[in-house]
Amino acid sequence: MEPALRSSSTNLKYAMKARRLGATAVDPWRALRRVRSPIVLMHPSMASPSIPTLSAHGAEIPAIGFGTSSLGDCGEIVASALRLGYRHIDTAWKYGTERGVGEGIRASGVPRNEIFLTTKVSHEYLRADDFARSVEQSLKTLGVDFVDLLLVHWPNPKIPLSEPIPALAKAKRQGFARHIGVANFNIAMLDEAIRLCPEPLVNLQAEYHAHLDQTKLTAACRQRGLIFTAYCPLGRGRLLRDPVLADIAARKGRTLAQIALRWLIQLGNIVPIPRSSNAARMAENLNVFDFALTDEEMARIAALKRPDGRIANPAGRAPAWD
Repeated sequence: MEPALRSSSTNLKYAMKARRLGATAVDPWRALRRVRSPIVLMHPSMASPSIPTLSAHGAEIPAIGFGTSSLGDCGEIVASALRLGYRHIDTAWKYGTERGVGEGIRASGVPRNEIFLTTKVSHEYLRADDFARSVEQSLKTLGVDFVDLLLVHWPNPKIPLSEPIPALAKAKRQGFARHIGVANFNIAMLDEAIRLCPEPLVNLQAEYHAHLDQTKLTAACRQRGLIFTAYCPLGRGRLLRDPVLADIAARKGRTLAQIALRWLIQLGNIVPIPRSSNAARMAENLNVFDFALTDEEMARIAALKRPDGRIANPAGRAPAWD
């Protein structure tokens, strides 16, 4: 079963018209006049863009998310992201951003039930008892009763999957996570996790950008009915110096980041989670649903893959990649 894409169509002009009529939108970001993100007035005090969702085994995941790795004390940043319209926030115990994410959610004014929140259990805590304690600590640090998606962050070669995978399912059954999945697994590990898990896995998160070929892993996710979340979708800034992306961006009147993100989204079944602490770039990264790349442009970007394109490859944790 391949996950389905669902979308609604709105436009920035409606939000602007509502403002002229007296409605107040949160954080208009005057500096973003050239950003054409589709926005609908959801509440007199909150404008929120129309973001498609991807579906898998009952999960509805917004088709773009906001990453928080390396953002540190990120409460204000996360609050700004939510006010701009992001509804999918990605964190992890390993990032050290869970407290800031929780603070940002509460400060944003966005209802918790409108936010898709992901966190992850680190490879150090994959023994069953450690796993349960890690989940409880993450919920406490975030200040929430549950997360929408709980992932095993990295495999641990010293701990068989027969320990964390049942613990992952148990966290879901206890109501601590609405949905579950894995991160940084190869196809063989994914299949073993599916076999061991009494609850459906809905997501695999791994590095993906135009310099890294992930066609085998993304195809495996489609075949198994999982959504693929792409971290490092801009290659930690390396793609922003790419001449091919620069040429396409100039022709489209878009930023390089928008082209790189749109490429991933247009491949289908892929959710990029860019990160930024810059309000203008955060808004630009969200503005990727009102244009399309041609087949030729998609092929030009696909041809950018490199044998040395992988960035996240920690010794002792990384599996034998497909």
